[in-house]
Amino acid sequence: MDRGAAGAEPFERAEFERRLERARALMIRHRFDALLCTAPANIRYFTGFDTRFWESPTRPWFVVVPLVEDLIAVVPEVGASVMARTWARDIRTWPAPRPDDDGTTLLAAALAGLTRRFGRAGAELGREMSLRMPVTQFLDLRERVPVELADGSPCLWESRMVKTEAEVERIRRICGMAGEAYAALPAAGRAGDSERDACRRLRADLVGRGADAIPYIAGVSGPGGVPEIIGAPTDRRLRNGDVLFIDIGATCDGYFCDFDRNYAVGKISARAVKAHETVWDATEAGIRAARPGATAEDVWRSMAAVLSAGGSIGNNVGRLGHGLGLQLTEPPSNMPGDRTVLHPGMVLTIEPGMEYAPGKMIVHEEDVVITPGGCELLTPRAPKEMWTIR
Repeated sequence: MDRGAAGAEPFERAEFERRLERARALMIRHRFDALLCTAPANIRYFTGFDTRFWESPTRPWFVVVPLVEDLIAVVPEVGASVMARTWARDIRTWPAPRPDDDGTTLLAAALAGLTRRFGRAGAELGREMSLRMPVTQFLDLRERVPVELADGSPCLWESRMVKTEAEVERIRRICGMAGEAYAALPAAGRAGDSERDACRRLRADLVGRGADAIPYIAGVSGPGGVPEIIGAPTDRRLRNGDVLFIDIGATCDGYFCDFDRNYAVGKISARAVKAHETVWDATEAGIRAARPGATAEDVWRSMAAVLSAGGSIGNNVGRLGHGLGLQLTEPPSNMPGDRTVLHPGMVLTIEPGMEYAPGKMIVHEEDVVITPGGCELLTPRAPKEMWTIR
């Protein structure tokens, strides 16, 4: 079973059985005999397999999710004992790395031996997914199996988009830890610190509170606002009048939080204060709009109206939030044209941002879960007035 982290109880076998049951119902609708998973998030979703060995790209890993038979894990020998700690029982291995046949024969046999109803298997070929195997190996596999390897990403995303309560609890837990660390930063920091100092201090605090990992952190500062929101922290020193923006993606049992906070360094301009208030109000609008039956586009529209009325001159991010779970960003996107209907259990970031003057952006982000009556805020709500570092 997936081990419990930061005080969370381990996932039970019944949790994975529920995920498999949901996926199989969707596989029938999408007309698949199996799903072929190679990416870490999908493998972990169906099995609970947890390792940092993904950092090595040398070996491919495969999990077959059949419509009828039990899960089949086709993994390098080095991972057999770790996979055996999950609920997967059909584990087939080879002495990887073996570039001339890195599991292809074993995987082809696994796919060929499945009950065939539709003659199709779904692979990670589409939206916001990628194969974690060489393309040449996939092309070889496609020639060696008696089923069509089609795009399974719509089925996979539909399976993963609606979270179970156990999944939501992991996200709620890591959001709480990150919120506490964010709130503690002003008392520990001071003007003259570098962006790198502030982010290092925040990272250490968050690890001390129980976060498993912090795969993502952006830290940017600038007078009255920031020029961008994805840069790694630098040695730039914080000065009076600056806004410091920090965005964290930390995990509990593999599940991410993703939200930011803005800090005033000393006294900031009245225009920056007004822009932050506008973005905060837009966040409120997005939270109110995030409810069952609404679409991701509806959530975007509610925020965009507030930003426009508040004087936004642009936003180069392309969307105002997204799905969240085993990956830092998942579908849907809060943007024009994304008509994904929201259902209870979906987790979203509410992320309005605006450029209020050339080169000066203010962005704000909270995480919510859709509930039968609306949504629940998973992050501790940021104050409307920025915290101050003196």
